[in-house]
Amino acid sequence: MTSPDHNPSPSPNGSLLSLHGPEFAADPEGVYRRLRAYGPIAPVELSPGVPGMLVTDYQVALEILRDQVRFPRDARRWQQGIPSDCPVLPIMAYRPTCNLTDDPLRSRLREAVTDTLDRVDHNALRTFVERSANRLVGRMSPLGEVDLRTEYALVLPLLVFNELCGCPAELGERMVAAVREVLKWENSEEANMTLGFAVLELMALKRENPGPDLTTWLMDHPAELTDEEVAHQIVMLVGAGSELAQNLIVNTLRLLLSDERFRGGLSGGSLSVEDALDEVLWTDPPLANFGISYPVEPLDFHGVRLPADQPVVISFAAANNDPATRAEDRAGNRAHLSWGIGPHACPAQGQARVIATVAIERLLDGLPDMELAVPAEELTWRPGFIQRALSSLPVRFPPAPGPPQPLPGDPYPPAGPGAVAEPPAGPAAEEAPMPRPPARWWRRLANWWAGDTA
Repeated sequence: MTSPDHNPSPSPNGSLLSLHGPEFAADPEGVYRRLRAYGPIAPVELSPGVPGMLVTDYQVALEILRDQVRFPRDARRWQQGIPSDCPVLPIMAYRPTCNLTDDPLRSRLREAVTDTLDRVDHNALRTFVERSANRLVGRMSPLGEVDLRTEYALVLPLLVFNELCGCPAELGERMVAAVREVLKWENSEEANMTLGFAVLELMALKRENPGPDLTTWLMDHPAELTDEEVAHQIVMLVGAGSELAQNLIVNTLRLLLSDERFRGGLSGGSLSVEDALDEVLWTDPPLANFGISYPVEPLDFHGVRLPADQPVVISFAAANNDPATRAEDRAGNRAHLSWGIGPHACPAQGQARVIATVAIERLLDGLPDMELAVPAEELTWRPGFIQRALSSLPVRFPPAPGPPQPLPGDPYPPAGPGAVAEPPAGPAAEEAPMPRPPARWWRRLANWWAGDTA
């Protein structure tokens, strides 16, 4: 193993390899290969002027993910030295959520989130996703050519989120749009505030009109989460349930439409959508680098010196493809790290698989002759070290007769030529106005979200 003392930087010119910018987005595996030459953990630049340590070794990643003592998740000591306008701060900063905290708080929050998600009926979820997907396919089918990211994979998780959380369409769109802005790392501080205020509006709505939804169940859970804790669990759920679900769907569709092993499977071959999902979770996971911990004191760990209070980031993508553990045939193998593992493993992975699988199956059934509109190598990836996300996924197919139809209450009206912009009909068109939050409650939470804890 190479010692850091003999190779102080993975870059020949002595600078840290960057995990931000278009170069990394275009070829992350090339960066991971260079970092592996350094050892199982290598120093990187997460954002301009923000150093970190990236774990690329599968076994070392397992060890860190299971060790809450040496590798705590609390970012507060680290973020004291980070400027408030740092673009990665809204993603990496401490939040009282079950994935960014340590015990005993983690266990209490995790219990509330897990119990709440367990109340979701998987059959009802599958039925809702099928119905929504069929309607989206129906509005796209006359167009002949669409961007599946914006017209399908972005819309469907939003519809599901709104349904599960009892969220009005306009408010859900505002939340998801804010998440997208945060992950662009442009004006992310402002987007974080927009996201927080939208979540508080949803909670105010559920205080006045509770229902059989995730928001109400979290607020009423026996663990008695504070308003602040509820707000942050919702932020966690909307982030994972919108952007990461979108990326999982898009990355899997890219594989199905570009890899000959799966192209044959689209018309009844031996490789299924589930196989494609597992392949993507191994090779192009939507959450590429996260699971961040912050050692409270310097550590000598697997021959690498880890500074205190500096982020240790798990590269799920690199660890999954560690040459030391990679197998040629991964069919049916779900030992990847893409959902995390140990005490901070994703609590919603069952629901995420249902949403992604049904979304892809319905699309392939509805548009069986679909193909990429550009060569796969010309597709571009969005910058950012955390997610693996395509900028677009243009496809073409024989158009069906008739104009596309809008969905009732759809926050994204059809964008193609000939789209019919009719007002939505039925109950969705008559949503009750948002109740005004109690002044003291709103002011306290708004001030707290803005950082005023006095």
